[in-house]
Amino acid sequence: MFITTEPSRILIVDDDEDDFYITNSIIKDINGGNFKVDWCFKYQEALDHICHRRYDLYFIDYFLGAKTGLDLLREAVERECEAPMILLTGKGNQTVDIEAMRVGAADYLIKSELTTEKMERCIRYSLEKARSLKALRDNELKYRNIFERSKDAIFLADTNLQFFTVNAATAGLLGYTAEELSHMTFYNLMLEEQDASRLKELLQTGEVDDVEIDLLNKNREERTCIFSATIIERPDKTKYVQGILHDITGLRKAEKSVLMAEKLAATGRLARTLAHEIRNPLTNIHLSLDHLRVNDITEAQTNYFGIIQRNAKRIGAIISELLDTARPTEMMLQQTSLQDILDESITAAMDRIVLKNIKLQIRYPDNIVYIPADKDKLKIAFLNIIINAVEAMEEEEGKLVVAMVQHHQTCEVRITDNGTGITEDNLQRLFEPYFTSKRNGLGLGLAATLNILQAHRAEVDVHSAVGSGTTFIVTFSI
Repeated sequence: MFITTEPSRILIVDDDEDDFYITNSIIKDINGGNFKVDWCFKYQEALDHICHRRYDLYFIDYFLGAKTGLDLLREAVERECEAPMILLTGKGNQTVDIEAMRVGAADYLIKSELTTEKMERCIRYSLEKARSLKALRDNELKYRNIFERSKDAIFLADTNLQFFTVNAATAGLLGYTAEELSHMTFYNLMLEEQDASRLKELLQTGEVDDVEIDLLNKNREERTCIFSATIIERPDKTKYVQGILHDITGLRKAEKSVLMAEKLAATGRLARTLAHEIRNPLTNIHLSLDHLRVNDITEAQTNYFGIIQRNAKRIGAIISELLDTARPTEMMLQQTSLQDILDESITAAMDRIVLKNIKLQIRYPDNIVYIPADKDKLKIAFLNIIINAVEAMEEEEGKLVVAMVQHHQTCEVRITDNGTGITEDNLQRLFEPYFTSKRNGLGLGLAATLNILQAHRAEVDVHSAVGSGTTFIVTFSI
């Protein structure tokens, strides 16, 4: 029984007018039917109606002159016709039946066996199926647009996190094509093995919420992301993972830059206060020494005078070093080869490297990379990092790698050691002035290094694992 306010538009495509009247009369006899039926006997005219979606349902006769109803079905499907099409034949033919359903017919009817009941059921099922398919296609299109246009990386993977569907943002973030990612797992991209193990444990619960993860993309760039995932079970009980990655690399770098700037500003204020408060009494000490020194003092007194004077000068030198660390470094920038700067820094540290019998590896790109730099000051910055790396390694067991990794608009300098590593707490305070883990250190070397690198508008990042080693990553714009 059909209960509709708007009539369903039906087109009968048949080159025999008598057959049209018979089919039309059967449709009219349907109880409660609300149909508007038209006739078309020309192949091209029928195809035009189908392509312009003028009807809700099409009955197509198998014989249409030079061409067949199967030909019309094929052309209509190729042109993405969504309305149901039903093939009519004069007598049954299993081969035609199978081919019609394969091509895309909604049903297959034999004219000699048509009844009102069969016709009613065929029309009702075909229209309901068409409505359901249209709703599914609309939903798929809606969610496909959300999936493809999302700024966040969204992907589908199996339970081992092997990718099988990724959106454009995923390919852009990770630097791999969808085809390349289909041969990879999410774990292949993770920097830390312990993070991968932790993620596997979390996935066993069926849900991962906002976990911060470090990834390495195809260009060897480290990306910090917030990762969420859900395990979804299909009706056939198989499971897959829907994952979302939100890139927060820029945010983390900005946070670090702000934190370092705040630390340096506070340090500068403290240094200037200390310098003022210490230099005044230090001046009085120097003046008093000059008044106390006479010609007839004993040798022992001369030694004491020398001790006082040397230590007073040392205090003055430390104050000057504190002030140099705290104030913005003035630069004389010139286009300079980054490879040359690194080579000279390595040469300056070579005695220490040789004395500790440390293996040195140097990896540069084939082309020369030029940056605006104050060569002498940048050499000091790299030298401080290299010396720290050398001192962190065991004699005859150390391995130092100095590498340059060039990207489209940036170049990374990576200085890696296999030394003792840095604890998480110390890593947070690494560039703080006056903070040091060395017994006799002042904690000014890396603070001065940071000051120089910031003056070159370079970004600094440090990765370290206790017992495994440390990597300093300095990124320059080119």
